[in-house]
Amino acid sequence: MSGCEPERLVELKKAYASCYGAPVIRRVDPAIFTIRYFTHCLRCDFCHDACCSHGVDFDLHHVQALKSHAKALEKHLGISAQRWFRKRVTQDPEMPGGGFVRTRVAGGACIFLDGAARGCRIHSYAAENGMDYHQLKPIVDCLFPITFCDEVLCPAEEVDEGSLICLDTGPTLYEGLRDELRYYFGEEFVLELDALASSV
Repeated sequence: MSGCEPERLVELKKAYASCYGAPVIRRVDPAIFTIRYFTHCLRCDFCHDACCSHGVDFDLHHVQALKSHAKALEKHLGISAQRWFRKRVTQDPEMPGGGFVRTRVAGGACIFLDGAARGCRIHSYAAENGMDYHQLKPIVDCLFPITFCDEVLCPAEEVDEGSLICLDTGPTLYEGLRDELRYYFGEEFVLELDALASSV
């Protein structure tokens, strides 16, 4: 969760629901238009996949999507589906599917991280099978290091606390994730954010 300061938030012209119905965004923290990060993860040679070291909140919509590919994914990953997630399910109406589970950590990283070739092995599975990775990867993962909380689009906690190793270089958070935001929230949403970005 981010440490958004209420007094700096910008109210949008309307509420924008994601393509899953949740989350819904009504306000934006303008810090997403000024804070910069490296953006191109697999070109990075200095972070050593640090942002994957704690696992990720996996919304229940995409947990179900993974289950529909369980046998093929088990073969691709070499890991039983029983080991993918922690047992605790957290109910959260802002998450697609109404809640989330956390991925397990193995060897100091998310169980889905490819420790040899780098990158997410769910992503590589989707690519190898001609799928859009959005069908399988959780929204929190695809939007990082932007997140959402209480209908606010804002920097992730790692940005606020300064622990994200790749801060202060490259495009802004918004520029780096504009296409992802368009996928989830639509063209009208990014056009309104474009206007906000140009005024900051």
